[in-house]
Amino acid sequence: QLVESGGGSVQAGGSLRLSCDTTGFTRSKYCMGWFRRSPGKEHEAVATIHSDGNTRYPDSVKGRFTISRDNAKNTLYLQMNSLKPEDTAMYYCAARPVSGDVCTFTFRWYAYFGQGTQVTVSS
Repeated sequence: QLVESGGGSVQAGGSLRLSCDTTGFTRSKYCMGWFRRSPGKEHEAVATIHSDGNTRYPDSVKGRFTISRDNAKNTLYLQMNSLKPEDTAMYYCAARPVSGDVCTFTFRWYAYFGQGTQVTVSS
């Protein structure tokens, strides 16, 4: 089970750090990802991290968001800086068994995901 926390309301330009309890997903090789969904839109990947440590970001957040993990604490993080109103969404932590060298950005291929945490950025 994945459990997200750390969401909240922040003004544009501010920062937030999301956390995800990944207990149960550290012994095997998994791709871990952060996705977001705004009303009326599909899930959008914002960061992934492979079991080998490689990370990927879409252009929309590159340079502003950083994904990391602490296996000793069974926790996945998403550090979000320079937040913009368009970053407002429900953010989800997700996991899927590793398949290849690259973690997909396609949400429907992630079999495990949490309930989400809301991030609201005001202008």
